[in-house]
Amino acid sequence: MADLSINLAGIKSPNPFWVASGPPSNTAYQAHRAFEAGWGGVVWKTIGEPIVNVSSRYSAMNLGGVRMAGFNNIELISDRSPETNFREIAEVKKRWPNHAVIASLMVDTRERWHEFVKWSADVGADGVELNFGCPHGMCERGMGSAVGQQPAVTERIVSWAMEAATIPVIVKLTPNITDITYAARAAKSAGANAISLINTINSITQVNLDNLVPEPFVAGFSTHGGYCGPAVKPIALNMVQSCADDPEVQLPISGIGGISNWRDAAEFIALGSTSVQVCTAIMHYGFRIVEDMVEGLNDYLDSKGFTNVAQLRGLAVPTLKKWESLDLHYQRIARINYDKCIGCNLCYIACEDGAHQCIDLVDPNGYGLGPGRVPGKPIPKVRENDCVGCNLCSLVCPVDNCITMTSIETGKPRMSWTDYQAKMARGEMMPIPPHP
Repeated sequence: MADLSINLAGIKSPNPFWVASGPPSNTAYQAHRAFEAGWGGVVWKTIGEPIVNVSSRYSAMNLGGVRMAGFNNIELISDRSPETNFREIAEVKKRWPNHAVIASLMVDTRERWHEFVKWSADVGADGVELNFGCPHGMCERGMGSAVGQQPAVTERIVSWAMEAATIPVIVKLTPNITDITYAARAAKSAGANAISLINTINSITQVNLDNLVPEPFVAGFSTHGGYCGPAVKPIALNMVQSCADDPEVQLPISGIGGISNWRDAAEFIALGSTSVQVCTAIMHYGFRIVEDMVEGLNDYLDSKGFTNVAQLRGLAVPTLKKWESLDLHYQRIARINYDKCIGCNLCYIACEDGAHQCIDLVDPNGYGLGPGRVPGKPIPKVRENDCVGCNLCSLVCPVDNCITMTSIETGKPRMSWTDYQAKMARGEMMPIPPHP
């Protein structure tokens, strides 16, 4: 069994699974429940000057049969006093000395940053996370994403925190920015020990068509909220990889954004994360999801021959390249397993109307009958010579592993777009003819 313990910038925990700052980390009661279930760390709901929240606060985007594929909130930071929050952090840390307890902070002045950073250390927190990401409510007050969207301001406020810090400082970055690496570089320049990303994305998930006000609404009006949940995972993975690959950042990363199971966590770790933080999935399914996460990640690491989770970290980072460096002569084609084909013909429809017209409907004789197929009904057949390897048919197919993308040998040497341009400039080749 692989060792799942981690060390993120000096913050140790028995596994990489942390409860993210948010509703599930609002109280000592919840932190105790999380640790009892098996979570390795808790990032406390952001502490600052107490606020007053509105009602209602949440909305969601459902997709097909999946509830809360995307989750939207207009809830702000903790509505409890700093005294209460810090007292409970001390209580939790005393009871769980080997687990990570991180204080998330958001205040306005240099003096208040000094005060809250010192306060966090005094009560035994293992580290602090500076919340520079909230896209609603707090940014209108000059905090949250109003800080994270301006690298110069990020650098200044991180430097204030570092002046008082005696424990590791993590900077939580906003995705509501053109290039997140600029903010990450600013955090690094100011002396931050680590970064966490992503925070929530500006969003409107739906409009109530009865009253024509977006959800959630408050007395007939609404506001843009923070978007999270499984739908944001691709955006989060992209930004995590960008920071992990940037030579000017090179900070430990706590990955956040749509993590719901061990596979999601493994992908974040492979793209450079040391710890992973989960919020929406806990709100949906409860703390006990971590049991499957721990077991699944352990089994995966064992299957790969890894003895610890650190061996997975960052392995996928160097495989991301700019488009112009990809091999133009590499070829994959779609192949159909007719023992699994159910004859729905979605692949044909998708290819014919939405892609490259490389699939025909043919007589089923000689191809066998998969489960649920109707004898005599035409079935799809890929014209391999015309297949461009776009993957669409395999993505729309409702049967796992019925359509697989297979690499084939073209006999052509590797050539990227950069290589092609260089050869053209030297007069060594003619322009590539367009697809007929």
